[in-house]
Amino acid sequence: MRYITPRKAASGLGSARSGTAHHWQITVSSVALVILTPLFLLTVAGAIGLPQAGVIAHFGRPFPGIITALFVIVGMIHFIKGTRIMLDDYVHGTANRTAVIAMTIFGWAVIAAAVFALAKMAFIIPVI
Repeated sequence: MRYITPRKAASGLGSARSGTAHHWQITVSSVALVILTPLFLLTVAGAIGLPQAGVIAHFGRPFPGIITALFVIVGMIHFIKGTRIMLDDYVHGTANRTAVIAMTIFGWAVIAAAVFALAKMAFIIPVI
C-alpha cells in the first residue's frame, strides 16, 4: 500500500514565484492607462474632421505621436498579460498554449503596426 501525504501530492504544484511581479506589472500598466486614455482621447479629438494631410501632420507632431505610441504599447502589453491570465484560468492543455501564442503574436503585431504607422507619419515630408 502506497501512502502519499498531502504535502507530497502538492509538491511541484505550488507557486510559480512570479505572481507578485505579474500583479504589479498589471497594476502599473492599469495606472498608466488611466493617465494615457484621456490624453489619447484628447489627441484623437484634435484630429477629428481634418483631411488626410491634416491627420498625418497632426500625428506627425511629437506630442500626439508619443501619446498615441505610449497608449498603444502600454495598452497592448496590458492586453497580452491580461489575456494570459484569463486563458490560464479557463483554457487548458494544447488549446491554452496555442491561444497564448496567438494572443501574444496578435498583441505584438498591433504594436509593430501602430509604431510603424506613426513613424511613417512623422517622417513624411509635406508637399507644399
